[in-house]
Amino acid sequence: MKYYNITVNGVAYSVSVEETAAGAAPVAAPAAPAAPKAPAAPAAAPKAAAPAGAVGAVTVKAPMPGNILDVKVAAGASVKAGDVLVILEAMKMENEIVAPQDGTVASVNVNKGDTVNSGDVLVSMN
Repeated sequence: MKYYNITVNGVAYSVSVEETAAGAAPVAAPAAPAAPKAPAAPAAAPKAAAPAGAVGAVTVKAPMPGNILDVKVAAGASVKAGDVLVILEAMKMENEIVAPQDGTVASVNVNKGDTVNSGDVLVSMN
């Protein structure tokens, strides 16, 4: 089950999405309006468990869904802030995913050709 906060026409809704087995009939449940929130303080999303490969203190996540065209680093590599870690193709554009800070690559959680979703951990760093 995944939980999302969605705003439609200025009204915030808290929704939960459950994946069903193939061929299972979907069950519709009415969404209840969430309590009004201040625009400057969005609600924090529930914390997901860290993937098994994520061992570094800093994680670099996919900003959007797409395909991994190239992985430019390997575990153990030293990188500087702004160095390209991964090339992510989204909407027929190549996006360079860069290191947010200086450090050492702890793990690379994707391979060339992988498909990723927004928020998936691509690389972890120390």
